[in-house]
Amino acid sequence: MAYYPNTDDDRQNMLESIGVKSFDELIKDIPQEIRLKGDLKIPPAMSELEVVKHLSSLANKNVDAQTALSFLGAGAYDHFIPSAIGALLSRSEFYTAYTPYQAEVSQGTLQSIYEYQTMICRLTGMDVSNASLYDAGSGLAEAALMSVAHTGRKKIVAAHPIHPLYLQVVRTYVHGQGFEIVEVPARDGAADLDGVRKTADENTAAVMVQQPSFLGTLNDVFALGEIAHAKGALYVVDASPISLGLLAAPGSYGADVVVGEGQSLGISQSFGGPFLGIFAVKEALIRRLPGRLAGVTVDTQGNRGFVLTLQTREQQIRREKATSNICTNEGLMMLASTIYMSLMGKQGIKEVAEQSGAKAHYLADQIGKVNGFSLKYGQPFFNEFLVSTPVPAKEIVSAALKKNILAGVDVETLMPGEKGLLVAVTEKRTRAELDEYVDFLKTFTS
Repeated sequence: MAYYPNTDDDRQNMLESIGVKSFDELIKDIPQEIRLKGDLKIPPAMSELEVVKHLSSLANKNVDAQTALSFLGAGAYDHFIPSAIGALLSRSEFYTAYTPYQAEVSQGTLQSIYEYQTMICRLTGMDVSNASLYDAGSGLAEAALMSVAHTGRKKIVAAHPIHPLYLQVVRTYVHGQGFEIVEVPARDGAADLDGVRKTADENTAAVMVQQPSFLGTLNDVFALGEIAHAKGALYVVDASPISLGLLAAPGSYGADVVVGEGQSLGISQSFGGPFLGIFAVKEALIRRLPGRLAGVTVDTQGNRGFVLTLQTREQQIRREKATSNICTNEGLMMLASTIYMSLMGKQGIKEVAEQSGAKAHYLADQIGKVNGFSLKYGQPFFNEFLVSTPVPAKEIVSAALKKNILAGVDVETLMPGEKGLLVAVTEKRTRAELDEYVDFLKTFTS
């Protein structure tokens, strides 16, 4: 693409056209203390070889799950990613593809969307899935919007512990729309049934819960669903997809909407994204489903084919009828998870879940034997748990980096008022690595 710089005369003409005499007058409302003072101090130009060396030296300062022993979680997990995923995603027809406006000519894209939808429905026990959203946070926000639109009510009950960043996204989406988000504090690290029961009323559009919770604990999701439906509200569950290889599918305990973070389905942590938002619903809510939906049909010759159906974007139907503006729709991330689920199969995902859970419980037992350390809550958990520590968790996290260990998450950085080290375990961790981590924690005993 050619670059056409503006001359001084061009810039002056533009300033005069908008009614100011100078650039300083244009930015007069920007406080002086945040303006750039002096030049940018741009270093001299480098050759390509020098640039590569410089950028490589900067990249080598990063500590990631590929080079370190990782116990990080809180929504992003270090699961094994089969090599076939990267090989297939890098194909040009996938890697550079944009939203197909004449979708039916892109049969391969539509087939992958259809297969993704099918597998997500089987995994979650729901009737219909869309072709993904951006992440779990945007999925939870879209669920809030859907619940209000469907019920005509304005109150959302959030049963903690829910990921604080996800709720922040929900608040951003609904800001200014007159919604009320009522957060029910957790009890002993899990959803407070009595608190939810007292909070939910006839104006409640949805009851939201995360399973496993942000703190790794397992909630009584069957009872929460009964509470929601008793008030005529939708039951929204943010579920970990890998956990569904072991835990009950949300559809089996009455979820109306299931969202989730699909990063664990074959997508690298990548310093926080791009990730994948799972979104599935009961059939009664299909016409309020955001995003794209692929269906299967036959052409005039009777051949099987795929189409976009019940299209909800403002580019495809009357704007006032649109329920979504999702365009690129995280298609590449959706494809990555489709390949992952295809390669792993039902048994493979179950094995990943079983290994993650078993290794997490082994580690929790060993940590509990270390003087000064203990599990903060006595609730059942899947593969993540909160540890009470004898020193501030941030000190452990900092010290671990020097040992090339990602020790976990200082939970207070995400949930002020809560203290402890949030530790996650996946199928990748070996017995030797778990024991190494425990030995490291022993250095903090008094």
